[in-house]
Amino acid sequence: MKNTTEHPEGTPVGRRVVLGLLGLGAVGVAAGPSLERAQSVLAATDPTGLTRLLPGGGAFRYYSVVSSVPARTERTYALTVDGLVERPAGYRLADLRAMPQRRIVRDVQCVTGWRVPDTPFEGVPLRHLLDAAGVRAEARAVRFTCFDGTYTESLTLEQARRDDVLVALRMQDATISHAHGGPVRLYVAPMYFYKSAKWLSGITVTSAVRPGYWERNGYDVDAWVGRSNGRDDEPTG
Repeated sequence: MKNTTEHPEGTPVGRRVVLGLLGLGAVGVAAGPSLERAQSVLAATDPTGLTRLLPGGGAFRYYSVVSSVPARTERTYALTVDGLVERPAGYRLADLRAMPQRRIVRDVQCVTGWRVPDTPFEGVPLRHLLDAAGVRAEARAVRFTCFDGTYTESLTLEQARRDDVLVALRMQDATISHAHGGPVRLYVAPMYFYKSAKWLSGITVTSAVRPGYWERNGYDVDAWVGRSNGRDDEPTG
């Protein structure tokens, strides 16, 4: 699960509420593609937006592990790269935008079962920042911290260097909004969305993987879609 389950206006929904809705989510998965197609039609004509909260509705669910997260602006945002590196660095938004960018279009898959198909993300390949910092020989992993003050994530160094792992600046062909984890978030395309930490503020190279927020609460450290967390289902819809 990603670190926020949100509805389009960005109102936070507590994790207990989300878990309470999983029974409804199971109904949506069991019903399969026909239900999701019907929900897509309803969502297109629903002025209330409530259809987007239905399980399997093809829209993002938003969730935060804290009650509120102050927004960061062009002036106040900063990303640090430190730990087992030769050249620790700090970056502003303008610095990140000036770097080589990569665009990836994949399905976003939550471990709880919902999916948003064909979602574009754009940003700096994480590998580029690691190479610029000069990773030391003893490094084995990367830890991510967020400016909500609570959420953390980790990847092995090999995972972090993949071409489909981004420090993302854009999502769905727009600047990433605060509700979606902007101005900068992690995007780990081949893994369940809880690995794609929102409100990214720190990248620390470490000697070993340090389990992140949800891993300390029972989620898998390696969260490959379809191969972890006991879920090996084919996507619906």
